[in-house]
This record gives sequence, C-alpha cells and structure tokens, in this order.
Amino acid sequence: MPIEIIGAESLGVRGLCCLVTTKTHRVVIDPGVALGYFRHGLLPHPCQIVIGARVRRRIIEALSQATDVIFSHMHGDHVPLIHANPYQLSIQHLPAEFQNLSCWSLSPKNLSSPRMQQRYYDLKNLLGDNLQTAENSSQALLSFSQPVPHGIKNSPFGSVMMSRIDMGNKIFVHASDIQLLDEETIHYIIEWQPGIVFVAGPPLYLSVLTEYQRHLAWNNALHLCKNIDVVILDHHLMRSESGLDWLDALSKQSGKRIYCAADFMNRPRWLLEARRSQLYQKIPVPTGWHDEFAAHRADPEEYFDATLL
Repeated sequence: MPIEIIGAESLGVRGLCCLVTTKTHRVVIDPGVALGYFRHGLLPHPCQIVIGARVRRRIIEALSQATDVIFSHMHGDHVPLIHANPYQLSIQHLPAEFQNLSCWSLSPKNLSSPRMQQRYYDLKNLLGDNLQTAENSSQALLSFSQPVPHGIKNSPFGSVMMSRIDMGNKIFVHASDIQLLDEETIHYIIEWQPGIVFVAGPPLYLSVLTEYQRHLAWNNALHLCKNIDVVILDHHLMRSESGLDWLDALSKQSGKRIYCAADFMNRPRWLLEARRSQLYQKIPVPTGWHDEFAAHRADPEEYFDATLL
C-alpha cells in the first residue's frame, strides 16, 4: 500500500504518523506516538499500552527502511524524545539507520516554546546536517508549507508545517494538527491540488472549543470534501466518541465517504483514549500497576483482550 497510516487516535494511540512510498522514496511523517498521560483521571490502560508498543515497533521498522523523515512540529506525539515517558517513542530506541536519513523540519524560530526548540536541537545533535529546515520549500517530490497555525491563528501551541508528496499518479498532503480552524490553511491545501489528504480534525472533546470554532471546522471540512477526492480526518477529532458521529454526519452531508485512519486502513475503530474509563471497568487494573510497569516488572499483555476494544 503506497500510504500506510501507522498511528492515529482511531488506531488506538495519539499521533498522526504515516509512511508514504513512491518509486524512489519511502517517507515517514511525524514518527511519534503517545497515549494521553491522564484522561478521565486515569493513566493509560494496559490495553492501550499494548497497542502503543505495537505502533512504536512499526514506526521503528518504517524508519529502518525510510529515505526521508518529516517532522511537522515538535509535540511529543509527533517526534521521538530524549525524555520520553513510558508510552512515547524514545530517541534511544531509534534504529541506527535513522542518523543517515534526510530529515525535514520547521525551523526553531517557528517552534512555540523553548521546550519545543530544545526538542529540535536534540534531534539536530543526533542528525547533524541531515536535519534541515524546510518550511516554504521544495525538495524533489516533496514540498513543504509555510508555517500554519496549530489550530486557531496565534495559537499558544504555535505553528505546524504541512507536507505535499508527489506520488506520480496522485498528490498526497499531510496536514498535521491544523484542526480545520483556519480558512487560509484550508485554501493552501486545496491550491496544492491533492487527490488525498490526511488531516487533524477539531478537538471536539475540549470545552474551550467555541460554538463558532465548531461551526468553522465543519464548514472547512465540507470545503475540503468538495475539492479533494479522499479526505481522512483523525487525531484530535477521534479523542471522543462524538468525533465518530461528526465524521459520519460529514459523510452524509458531503455525499461521499469521509474516512478516519482506521477506516482508511480497513481496521476496527479503536478510540481507546475516549474509551479509557470503559476499559478500566471491563478489565480492572490493580493500584500501583503503572509504577510496576515503569520499572519493567509488569506485563500489559496479561490484560489485553482485543474483543473488548
């Protein structure tokens, strides 16, 4: 499959990682993963931890065979980290081949905080000249956007970089963390003339998202759907069950199927973060288990039951 979505919320983890394969390139975008450290007052359920470990292994496999890596921004669910928690991808676990890849990123000046800038320099120390700033540039079949808002304009979360890949017979666009909340960003995507786009949808689970912003995201999603053949919406959108209802309603109004990552990959919709409380009810976890897991004395596989996901 020329486009493999490796990790996203509908596949059981936080992230927006994919592998795009062309005749000459194997491009990994946003090789990071997280589980949402606390949700509903609970740490990740062991079932989530099992899925997270599988996604980490697949990211490492993909990186070992890649030609290029793209970092849309430096949040912990999009990049490997030096100080990773037990549910993220650690720099220490990257394959040896990673240091020889062509890597593309936002420049540090366009990252939102000293912490995000430090993550850039952590990667720079590892990759040296192989890590290049790429916004508003093109490299062979790859093109990169100018910095666009992480959600709303002037977002405290800063900017992200979108990517365009010419696959020969179609154009693929990865629009990380835009949340469909900025009309100019939507126009930017459409001007790239993609045949398929993978987009982070709006965070419906957050009470700070206003009614105006919810309406704006809906209209922007419809605009994408009218202009692009295949639209995949995931990430923030799939952190709540309401995201599935929103997606299905969008398919109905647009008159064509709109996918989440799980749909596109022909896999079950595993919104495990949204269903964390239910997982704890179905499969109780002893107090102190997570401390034991962090100390490598507990096996999450003992709690894994795919029929309950």
